[in-house]
Amino acid sequence: MKFPFYVGGRTRQEDKLPAKLPISQRSQLLNPENYIPDPGLRDACNVALLLGQPLLLTGEPGTGKTQFAYSLAWELGFGTPLKFETKSTSTARDLFYTYDTLKRFQDIQNHSASDNLLDYINYQALGLAILRTREPSEVNQYLPPELLHKEKVRSVVLIDEIDKAPRDFCNDVLNELEHIYFRVLELGNEKIEADPELQPIVIITSNSEKDLPDAFLRRCIYYNLPFPDVKSLQDIITNHLGTYVGNSSPFLPAALDLFYRLRAPQSGLRKKPATAELLSWLITLQKFTGDTNNPLTQLDKILCTLSTLIKTAEDQQKATKIVEQWIQEQTKASRIG
Repeated sequence: MKFPFYVGGRTRQEDKLPAKLPISQRSQLLNPENYIPDPGLRDACNVALLLGQPLLLTGEPGTGKTQFAYSLAWELGFGTPLKFETKSTSTARDLFYTYDTLKRFQDIQNHSASDNLLDYINYQALGLAILRTREPSEVNQYLPPELLHKEKVRSVVLIDEIDKAPRDFCNDVLNELEHIYFRVLELGNEKIEADPELQPIVIITSNSEKDLPDAFLRRCIYYNLPFPDVKSLQDIITNHLGTYVGNSSPFLPAALDLFYRLRAPQSGLRKKPATAELLSWLITLQKFTGDTNNPLTQLDKILCTLSTLIKTAEDQQKATKIVEQWIQEQTKASRIG
């Protein structure tokens, strides 16, 4: 497949349109079987599983907090996690279900309202996970036929970036998270509890953009994902991108050296590149340079791929100077060597 895909030449080959693009190689970065947790994360997870408490993960963006939930669900055979993406407008009820009041009102106005309130209810991650722990016959009044499960199961629930929610969100779900239940006001307000033997596994992530209430923290097992050291980062890279970065190649040590240079406090970067961005950069750099043994010898190629690592205009200027200085040092060292 021809690369680069877009050349900006103001021409196009009519007989080859629409153009065929490759399947994104980033998809391999999301394979749960490739996830490598550090020992502390593994231990915190096992504590949470033993006590049946939510596991709260913090750490800078891109360190693998979200992907851990997929790794856990994959390894324990619980299927794909049920994900709740927290928003600044999220309420406690949204974690379990939403009721489309506006649609029902419009249907009433149009004389097309359904008598079945289930037509206006959408179950969200934790609500659906709780319902799936019960026998179908116990919850068939809460689920439409197309959503009714055949057998009760345990699920992994991912509550992603909970720090985006209003502060009251955490306080409003304290009892429900501790005892794993909810109520559907529109369907009678009866308590729907999870089967204790199949209690959902709850993973919560936070980027620590704001503090979480103490009462909420008391109900969680906590772990802060540290940024990987060089050895751990090497293992992560080779596990995800072994076909691109062989251990015998000078590419990987050089790439990590430059990456840590960009992350160093003296770099002055406002947003430091993270692990996920590093993996994307390595893929991009290899392709932009034609899979050469060490693409980090080509300054122009490094600079044109910095957009995967550096995300602000101010940081791009600083990063460019760092890269140029780093290349000069590498060239000088190779001459001396």
